[in-house]
Amino acid sequence: MARSTRKGPFFHPSLLKQTKNKKDFQRIKVWARSSTILKEFIGIDFDIHNGRSFIPITIKEEMVGHKFGEFASTRKIGGHKLKKTKAFK
Repeated sequence: MARSTRKGPFFHPSLLKQTKNKKDFQRIKVWARSSTILKEFIGIDFDIHNGRSFIPITIKEEMVGHKFGEFASTRKIGGHKLKKTKAFK
């Protein structure tokens, strides 16, 4: 179920403060994956935490309105090991 439009989008208040005080070379670390990406974040580099490490993301116009967690997958893509074939002599 979506958040009420009366309440507005959810975002962590420290994110706005950090974007206003950001230096050019600095990346902002984000643990709040449920925060919505705002128009003010366009062009800013973020490091989004996926539970184990930080994933570097640069915000584009198409990402506005989505959540940070959508761009940093928490699932590890795995597969079955391939069997080594015996070499014939």
